[in-house]
Amino acid sequence: MNQKIYNIMKSTKKISWAEPYRMKMVELLKMTTKAQRVKAIKEAGYNTFLLKSEDVYIDLLTDSGTNAMSDRQWSGMFMGDEAYAGSRSFYNMEKSVQEIYGYKHVIPTHQGRGAENILSKILIKKGDIIPGNMYFTTTRLHQELAGGKFEDIIIDEAHDPNNEHPFKGNVDLKKLDAIVKKHGASKIPYVSIATNVNLAGGQPISMANLRELHSYCTKNKIRIIHDMTRVAENAYFIQQREKGFDKKSIAQIVKEICSYTDGATMSAKKDALVNIGGFLATNEMDTYEKARNLVVVYEGMPTYGGLAGRDMEAIAIGIRESVDDHHQHARVGQVEYLGNKMIEFGIPIVKPIGGHGIFVDAKAFLPHLTQDEFPAQTLAAEIYIESGVRTMERGIVSAGRKSNGQNYYPKLELVRFTIPRRVYTQAHMDVIAESTYEVYKRRSKIKGMKMVYEPQYLRFFQARFEKL
Repeated sequence: MNQKIYNIMKSTKKISWAEPYRMKMVELLKMTTKAQRVKAIKEAGYNTFLLKSEDVYIDLLTDSGTNAMSDRQWSGMFMGDEAYAGSRSFYNMEKSVQEIYGYKHVIPTHQGRGAENILSKILIKKGDIIPGNMYFTTTRLHQELAGGKFEDIIIDEAHDPNNEHPFKGNVDLKKLDAIVKKHGASKIPYVSIATNVNLAGGQPISMANLRELHSYCTKNKIRIIHDMTRVAENAYFIQQREKGFDKKSIAQIVKEICSYTDGATMSAKKDALVNIGGFLATNEMDTYEKARNLVVVYEGMPTYGGLAGRDMEAIAIGIRESVDDHHQHARVGQVEYLGNKMIEFGIPIVKPIGGHGIFVDAKAFLPHLTQDEFPAQTLAAEIYIESGVRTMERGIVSAGRKSNGQNYYPKLELVRFTIPRRVYTQAHMDVIAESTYEVYKRRSKIKGMKMVYEPQYLRFFQARFEKL
């Protein structure tokens, strides 16, 4: 399909779009009764992370490692080179990263948080400040464990679920400048920039904002480190929403985004369409050498980094598939379809609709519950009981505690409906929206929860709850 026809199809509302793939294999799902789901969620401590996957009908817990790989990726896995050192599959992955993203040096890791761990140990000293466009759970924890402190510099609009700013992932340069003036540039090892900001609702950063940030950081000699796990989705929004990019390909936009950063951490389990894997990339030789030393300690040899050769082969192919325009049109289009169905039912969601999922505003959905009664955690459990759809909490539980033991109270209290890539059909999206509406109709009768078990780190994974 040439670009002219593609643009016509996008702009013509009468023509429906369809996924740019066909299915060769299906996985049969277990259907459960409401009584079975009530029992399952109670045994899981009302934490959807603790449910057994076989008890889940439609799994929207995450888009991390849950995507469907292509025939080319599966074929590549058979060609994986499992050599302990110098694997051919590593060099294929390295070439994909260099050609598609533009970074010079690549260190494979078992997943994104492996890269975050190594990077934090290399760059962060005790007392450092790391500004970023909204925190992410594992990223902030690694920064804190290294002795640093995260500071939020995202624009204020990102904290308002009803604000329809097209680029709610943008950095507020005035906030950043205030931090630099207060602490000094030497106390800032890097600015942490996520593309398609997860906890803001999958919201993109604009190219114009990235250019301004790059100029500011160059002037002040501060690195920019890119959390690039959903960079191709961000590129799609730039293509659709930002002036001057409508005729550029996703691949061209991705390359430009990365050019304004000095390094990156990547969970390949999202954009790159694989079940496991990630990498640390950098343009700095000194950082690369230090990372090569540490990867041996925490992950494995610098040419496998905790991954099998077959996994690196699948990443190499998945990276290239991720920047295909038709793939991203269908991927984000399915999310938009679900979001619009939710809006039709009057369900409060974060607007504009994000890239990797729908984020339901639990505060607006359950306004009679205080944040200490865990409205998002409660709502995720109720949605599972209603339909077998597994979602996840992104609110006070995910935010965790400060160093003084007090809870963080994020402005956004959300339930994330994360859509795996190339997995579900539009009919599944209809079921998800309709079953959520059934919960919405009885929302006034829903009671909150109390936490009865809390682990030390990343409590949302393992915490347990009881109904009030």
